[in-house]
Amino acid sequence: MQQSLTEVTSYEEYRARRGQRPLLMKRPQFFFVLALVILDLACTWLSFFLAHTLLDRNPDVIIGPFLEFWPLPTVYSVVMVITFFWQRMYQRRRLISHLDEFIKIFLYNVFTTLITVALLTLGLRDFEYHRSFIAYALGINILAMTLVRTLHAQVQWRAQARGIGDDRVLIIGSGEVGRMLLQKLIQNKKLGYQVVGIVTNGPEERHQTILGVPVLGNIIDTPWIIERYNVDEVIVGLPEASHQELVGIISLCEREKVGIRVFPDVFQIMASEVNIGDLGGLPLLTIRDVALQGWKLTLKRGMDIVVSAVGLVLLSPFLLLTALLIKLDSPGPVFYIQERMGLDAKPFKMIKFRSMRQDAEANGPGWTTPDDPRRTKLGTIMRRFNIDELPQLINVLIGDMSLVGPRPERPVYVEQFRQSIPRYMDRHREKAGMTGWAQVNGLRGDTSILERTKYDLWYIENWSLALDIKILIRTVIQWILNTDRNAY
Repeated sequence: MQQSLTEVTSYEEYRARRGQRPLLMKRPQFFFVLALVILDLACTWLSFFLAHTLLDRNPDVIIGPFLEFWPLPTVYSVVMVITFFWQRMYQRRRLISHLDEFIKIFLYNVFTTLITVALLTLGLRDFEYHRSFIAYALGINILAMTLVRTLHAQVQWRAQARGIGDDRVLIIGSGEVGRMLLQKLIQNKKLGYQVVGIVTNGPEERHQTILGVPVLGNIIDTPWIIERYNVDEVIVGLPEASHQELVGIISLCEREKVGIRVFPDVFQIMASEVNIGDLGGLPLLTIRDVALQGWKLTLKRGMDIVVSAVGLVLLSPFLLLTALLIKLDSPGPVFYIQERMGLDAKPFKMIKFRSMRQDAEANGPGWTTPDDPRRTKLGTIMRRFNIDELPQLINVLIGDMSLVGPRPERPVYVEQFRQSIPRYMDRHREKAGMTGWAQVNGLRGDTSILERTKYDLWYIENWSLALDIKILIRTVIQWILNTDRNAY
């Protein structure tokens, strides 16, 4: 039987009896990182070689033998590896957006190029380089590295899904949050987590299971469980715990030198970015700050006008064809006008292509479902590819909506959600959007309103033009691929 905390006089005595935990060498992770470094270096040297080859074929550009330029790719490689390690580009244990990685690859390669040129100019006074050579190499390297890293990520995630190089994880908390975390880890094997068990804070007995995962003990037993099961990381799912209780739990985990993650009780501040400021020299934590205000509003509105206007012009033949097909497919109007709640909870008329029968809401409003029998034949296709949403570009152009923002809901649902979901009405601090942060993260249609609200609030508090562009790009990619996967 496992020892109880009261059976030893001190933790040090327990360690003396049990001995030190053996250090497990994470060889798969080491090889993942090593392979990534080698691939990055290969891409760099190959890019410079291809750039030299392309320019050497141009009779107007004479750059000499490739070996004369060895200092350039050599210094570039050293600076690049240092920069990538510094910016944690080799710590990719978890799923990462390929779009985010491409942006980082672009920025850090540009940074590396500038540093390399500066070092060679200062260190080798007689060193000559051609701008076209560097530009060609930079462009090829960015593309090659993006492709190779994407393939590497897919291989690594598939390996982790099969238990190769994964982390052994212990979940503390068997309540609703603990079960939610467990379900998320089980469903997303690519995350590289192997859940060894659950530590309960309730009356559950050992040898019970939750979703097939065993309950290994109570919180007081955490150090022994960590050591016995070679746990690499602990996830604390006790948002209702007091600060004192959390400190105690973290203290128990820290004894074993494992990674610790805490699922916080942050619905009141979950969308907030905590910043450290001061008031006359006194430190203050800024919990809530409105990200989208002042000139940023003008910038966002300008992008909405330009993109929606250009989109309506370019898509006008397709929109006209869709309208004609709707009339031929079923009786009724082309457009479906529905009241939704927008900025400051003010209602507006949202325009969509009609994808359901004319009498779809004869018995009152209702949620749409994946196989909704009220849809028309054409409506099924339009909904699959979100074609029915395109007329909302008109709402964006006239100012009722934005390209990116929280998706608007009907007033009848808003009244329901505001009663049960904290801070739900904060979604209406910004304009509703055609797409949003929740949607590109897979929360579309009949999904958890609670989870969607979390994503919407985070977006509002962390808005930036770059974030809007990122969401639009991911929306287009998901539309092309007709998928809600988050790896883009």
